[in-house]
Amino acid sequence: VQYIKLLVLLSFLTIPEENKKALFEDAHPLLVGSRAVGMGNAYTAVSDDATAGFWNPAGLVQSQGVKIFGMNKFHNRNHYAFDPKGISYGYRSFAFFWGNKIALGTNITNADYNYYSLAHRIHSHIAVGGSIKFKRKRFVNFYQFFGYDPSYDLAILMKVKPWIKAGMVAQNFPGKSGIQMLTGGIAYQYNNFLFSLDTSLPKKSLYFGFEWALIPSVHVRMGNSNQKWAFGTGYERKQIAINYACISEERKKSHFISVEIRI
Repeated sequence: VQYIKLLVLLSFLTIPEENKKALFEDAHPLLVGSRAVGMGNAYTAVSDDATAGFWNPAGLVQSQGVKIFGMNKFHNRNHYAFDPKGISYGYRSFAFFWGNKIALGTNITNADYNYYSLAHRIHSHIAVGGSIKFKRKRFVNFYQFFGYDPSYDLAILMKVKPWIKAGMVAQNFPGKSGIQMLTGGIAYQYNNFLFSLDTSLPKKSLYFGFEWALIPSVHVRMGNSNQKWAFGTGYERKQIAINYACISEERKKSHFISVEIRI
């Protein structure tokens, strides 16, 4: 109970108003991982795969070993064309992550992004994590290990009960000081149903979704991403997960596919 009280209290912290001219990509790590998209981008308290480095780095400690993932938006690349990829490594109470978002095969001038994340389980029910994020210039003839305009995420994930998790991520935007966005989420597991809910400030956005395991290896998903409906499906085995998602965006529906390999 005290963890939920802390989550609610932090949700009402005063945060400076976001610069309305900021790129959408700077504001929130939406549309990373087809599983998350299919659940309406309500993933802050779930974050149990390699995409946690983007969503909630504290969630990286939920699994051990190496996970490698990649995602492609294969339909409607006019509005959003990033293809995230990354690798995570969990060892005991620590986890590490590298990932980036790069717009493959497009001539858009928006920057690519690099993420470097670290997570630590400080208690059997509490984990903390953080990410350093860099922009990368496009169309250059040298490799950018880091980049420019660094920013950061600070995150926490709490297992309130065996079937309830709560998470929170505080985001700093490039070129700014302090925290510009705070996102909190709750995930509830009931038998083969998983329900998740996210909200963010100061935009007052709402995201919710569910996942239903028809059988242990096949899942269907549906959600609402700030008034945009989404659905998806996935196939999962011990060493691989393949997921598909569709979400309503501006004028058209967008389709995604992602693969995660576990070693």
